[in-house]
Amino acid sequence: MPGDWLAERRTEVAADRILDAAGDLFAKKEAATVGMHEIASAAGCSRATLYRYFENREALYTAYVHREAYRLYREMTDQINAVVDPRERLIEGLIASLRNVRESPALASWFATTQRPIGAEMAEESEVIKALTEAFVISLGSDNPELVANRARWLVRVMTSLMLFPGHDEEDERAMLNEFVVPIVLPASQKLSG
Repeated sequence: MPGDWLAERRTEVAADRILDAAGDLFAKKEAATVGMHEIASAAGCSRATLYRYFENREALYTAYVHREAYRLYREMTDQINAVVDPRERLIEGLIASLRNVRESPALASWFATTQRPIGAEMAEESEVIKALTEAFVISLGSDNPELVANRARWLVRVMTSLMLFPGHDEEDERAMLNEFVVPIVLPASQKLSG
């Protein structure tokens, strides 16, 4: 007997609808203060339905962050696609990523300083963010797996630090990245060969 071939698609659509509703709430309130009952109500479903798709708030938060991380990575790579110099690509990639998060009220709320900054915790723990950041480091010309992993981890920490404690403006952040990040992520030998 054939199964319900649309079941997987309905599940995906329902989960996206819930995540969209959560995003709308995150845009209005700090992410750390949004509860499951609010998300269920905003999504137009019962809490039981919500829990069928996301076993707890942590699972929902993780799914939301991962979905947005993929979207932001695509946006960032599109924005810096023409930049080939590794130094400029590094700086422009980080600046574009910071700008994209800050311009999204839903994502900026993850770094609110009046509540626990859950965005920094999620960024540090997320395997998706780790993988995407490692892919970015590899795009800069680094191929040593240990160096890639360490540099990617450090870049995530730099980004979350700048989200929580921004520079005076984009040019100030660009100067800090040039002075303090480029020399670590792109040592002189790599800049010459890249």
